Amino acid sequence: MIQKTIDLDTGVPYMSYSRTSDRYTAPAIFFHWAMFLLIALAYLAIEIRGPKGSDSRVFWSSVHFWCGSLVLALASLRLLWRLWAGAPAEVDGNRLLAFLARAAHLALYVFIFVQPLLGILMINTGGHPVTLAWLNIDYTLVGADPVARPLLKTAHEWLGNAFYWVIGLHALAAIAHHVVLKDRTLRRMI
Repeated sequence: MIQKTIDLDTGVPYMSYSRTSDRYTAPAIFFHWAMFLLIALAYLAIEIRGPKGSDSRVFWSSVHFWCGSLVLALASLRLLWRLWAGAPAEVDGNRLLAFLARAAHLALYVFIFVQPLLGILMINTGGHPVTLAWLNIDYTLVGADPVARPLLKTAHEWLGNAFYWVIGLHALAAIAHHVVLKDRTLRRMI
């Protein structure tokens, strides 16, 4: 919970975040669910994009590029918010579950940064800028590199496939906390 506090030394009011709050803040909840929707749409777009050269592939590849770019932007804002505002105290439970939850969250944070960057680098090393259609925004982080491109493509695809499982386990864990353990884990992010 964000609270208005007075600095006792200066008398100046400032906003502070109470880490004892049971819920995540509204911005943290927004970042979580917006990124969930963008990642789901990115996966959908890449799965249904159609054959090379088709209008469908151009459209869905553009959707995929937009989603990846927005996930990277929101991930940066989410990390800054987390560093500034913190997070609520962990739900009491056993130490193994707490360790697994921290490991899964770290993996998800790595994913939301690394996966879009790998995609951008893969496109760039193929000799193309990432184009955000409909606004005609192009950006390039690195130049063409025919040796690096297949390695980046493999890494991007492998990580994307691996995270089907990690994201699925994350969702199942949230449901298990709600249904089996009957704690507030899921409700803190809704």
